[in-house]
Amino acid sequence: MGRLVPAVTRAFDILELFLHGDGTLSAPEITRKLQLPRTTTHELLTTLTARAYLATVPDQPGRYRLGVRTYQLGSRYAEQLDLAAEGQAVAREVAETCDETVHVAILEDMDVIYIAKVDSTHAVRMVSAAGRRLPAHCTSVGKMLLAALPEAELDARLAGRELVSMTPNSITDPDALRTALAEIRARGTATEHRESNPDVSCVAAPVRDTSGRVVAALSVSVPVIRWSEEREAELAELAAKGAADLSLRLGHRGAR
Repeated sequence: MGRLVPAVTRAFDILELFLHGDGTLSAPEITRKLQLPRTTTHELLTTLTARAYLATVPDQPGRYRLGVRTYQLGSRYAEQLDLAAEGQAVAREVAETCDETVHVAILEDMDVIYIAKVDSTHAVRMVSAAGRRLPAHCTSVGKMLLAALPEAELDARLAGRELVSMTPNSITDPDALRTALAEIRARGTATEHRESNPDVSCVAAPVRDTSGRVVAALSVSVPVIRWSEEREAELAELAAKGAADLSLRLGHRGAR
């Protein structure tokens, strides 16, 4: 491995300072935080500003913020991300932890499409496949994704639509669905008890992209013979962590 270039390392140290706080910093603040010589700080700020990685803050002389070049690089990185591939990798990690079936799904109109799946090694497990489509209101991933929609958009999608039943536990009343979605928003995770499969319960958490928008959901599915309130709590926490890890891979800064 080659030698790290000190000047480049210091430049990146400066850029990474802007990930915290209100996004603006002065030269003295940078000098103090990184314990750099004032001359070095000035030279690095001048270079980063000239290359548009930093910009001066209007009406605040001496303060800097991230420049347009950092946005261009971030956007280019985001374009190269593959949600399905990243989702498969995280789903594998979650499945290795709990040895249950893990899915990642996206929302299309009022259906979910599974884009990643890792099976449990148990003899009794959920049977499904990546690419499968199911009614969103019958699944934990679907309810999680519906709960993330703006109210007006949810109303538009529900207007005039019959909510089909997959099992006797499926929600078929729009008002009952809205109540369930409100509870999901408050809780932060979604559960589904034998609503799409009479022998399976699931718990799901939201996956966010770099803008904070919910773009997918990650779920853990368990046969009812292995389901309990205690297990549900454990898997809800695991699904939330997995969803946060996937969000982080997609560039979401709020993910842990």
